[in-house]
Amino acid sequence: MREYDRRVVAVRGLVFRDRVGRPLRRSNFRRRVWLPSLVRAGLLGQVANTGPHRYRAGWPDREGVEWSAEFTTEREAVAFVAAKAVGGMRFHDLRHAYATWLVTDGVPINLVQRVMGHEQASTTLNRYTHTPDDYAARVLAAFDSSAASLLPPARETPPESTLDGDGQDL
Repeated sequence: MREYDRRVVAVRGLVFRDRVGRPLRRSNFRRRVWLPSLVRAGLLGQVANTGPHRYRAGWPDREGVEWSAEFTTEREAVAFVAAKAVGGMRFHDLRHAYATWLVTDGVPINLVQRVMGHEQASTTLNRYTHTPDDYAARVLAAFDSSAASLLPPARETPPESTLDGDGQDL
């Protein structure tokens, strides 16, 4: 087999390919796959069907001003919003979210480190994990459950008839 044929055969199994079957470059993946996916998910602007062959696209600019435009196809509207909207999540942000979810759900840090491919656990903890919004409630819940297990079981109060006349049980 010639070298070119080997490359074509190896590339056919790729999920994200260009029009001739080659792997998408990073910049093309972001422009053609990632940003349009964020638009369709409503995480980067929005596209709404307003009638037959009418789609209204809305997106924020750098100053937070909302812009909108009309298009005849959803594909055009999504591509336009993906090109014009500012912000949005980067693909690499998924690594940070994944590490944070694992640590938050109690997976030991040495296992998270191994899954993430980091040489040191400090890289995983300091750079890839982030504090969840409900961290204070989680800390309090951890203290409540562990403190409750340290306390002796509560004794029942004896009925009033077993107490002597002055109200003391000694």
